[in-house]
Amino acid sequence: MTNSFQVGPGGRLEGRLRVPGDKSISHRSIMLGAIAQGLTEVSGFLEGADAISTMNVFRALGVRINGPDAGRVLVHGVGMHGLAPPAGVLDCGNAGTAMRLLMGLLAGQRFGSTLSGDESLSRRPMRRVSEPLIAMGAKIETTGATPPVHIAPAESLRGIDFLMPVASAQVKSAVLLAGLYAQGETSVTEPAPTRDHTERMLGGFGVELHREGARVTLRGGQRLRAARIDVPADISSAAFFLVAASIAPGSDLVLEHVGMNPTRTGVIDILRLMGADIEVLEPREVGGEPVADLRVRAAALHGIDVPAELVALAIDEFPVLFVAAACAAGRTVVTGAGELRVKESDRIATMADGLLALGVDARATADGMVIEGVGGAQPAFGAATIESHGDHRIAMAFAVAALRASGPIVIREVDNVATSFPGFVALARAAGLGIGQVPA
Repeated sequence: MTNSFQVGPGGRLEGRLRVPGDKSISHRSIMLGAIAQGLTEVSGFLEGADAISTMNVFRALGVRINGPDAGRVLVHGVGMHGLAPPAGVLDCGNAGTAMRLLMGLLAGQRFGSTLSGDESLSRRPMRRVSEPLIAMGAKIETTGATPPVHIAPAESLRGIDFLMPVASAQVKSAVLLAGLYAQGETSVTEPAPTRDHTERMLGGFGVELHREGARVTLRGGQRLRAARIDVPADISSAAFFLVAASIAPGSDLVLEHVGMNPTRTGVIDILRLMGADIEVLEPREVGGEPVADLRVRAAALHGIDVPAELVALAIDEFPVLFVAAACAAGRTVVTGAGELRVKESDRIATMADGLLALGVDARATADGMVIEGVGGAQPAFGAATIESHGDHRIAMAFAVAALRASGPIVIREVDNVATSFPGFVALARAAGLGIGQVPA
């Protein structure tokens, strides 16, 4: 049996809150800490199912990890070649980031491994990761380009100069991690900027990288040194509250210690272009990552054509941005977001179906959506039961929509919200959202 959200209509958000730690950084802290020499100390670790899956994979690879305990984790690094052959299949759960980055990291090991995942992850494409790794000499097999992923020991990897056909931080990261084990230099050139947590964290672990425009290069054979990592609050999780406070009249909310990496702030840029009132307070740097507090107040939003250069920088935030667009005055057009078709669900189709069920004039396109927003303070959505298809970001996006609904919204299959945002219901309710979780 799966659970559902039931969210009452209306309300406003106020006060101060801190969302859980950044999922991308949490994944990488375990991975790089595991292959570093010495003890890596992590604070602010996201205790969600996806990040725990990464932790369990590395325990299965012989790495001793203490925690998590209130966000604190100790990773006893085994060095570049200290991972042990696993006794069985490595289960990534629902964590696509874990699987794709692990493909790069495990491609250069002296033992074979198999990566599997849950039903949702088992449908997600892996070919765009496996193809550049195979070009480096990796021996990787999948079934129909989807998991499980079988990795055989490779005699050696060789560095490549890879021009990415589609912007993807996960593909970039997988190639760079494999490059640590490759002979010579490995370079990746992006067609558009993507999140750079891997490059920043590699530098923090002592790896020398060279950046030149859209190209990043590293030399194989470098050793990693243990580091201390303070994980900021996840801007992808904060995005639900940025939109919620923007669309709910009378809202005034402060989000604390939010990661402000410039490759992740596309959601703020897009909302500001739509007229959102978002103030950056006390910008600072913690552990090599910029952070700040964000104050967001209700504002009259208007539709926009989302600039192409911002799409890759906000790819995970589009489900809730589509909700903002439905509340904005006029038309919002999103193009160049075809990546949304291959997330935990087809997020373009799933969001379009849900918006239509709520009475929104929304039209899905091959790589985006066209939404006719209603504007004003009147309800933008009707009452309905929404199918999330087990996608955590879809579920949370439609929970936010209830703030501007004329009746209750029920969202089905919400268990996977715990993969990225444990405690979402309690935090949202404390901020002013009339949300509860009920058995389906």
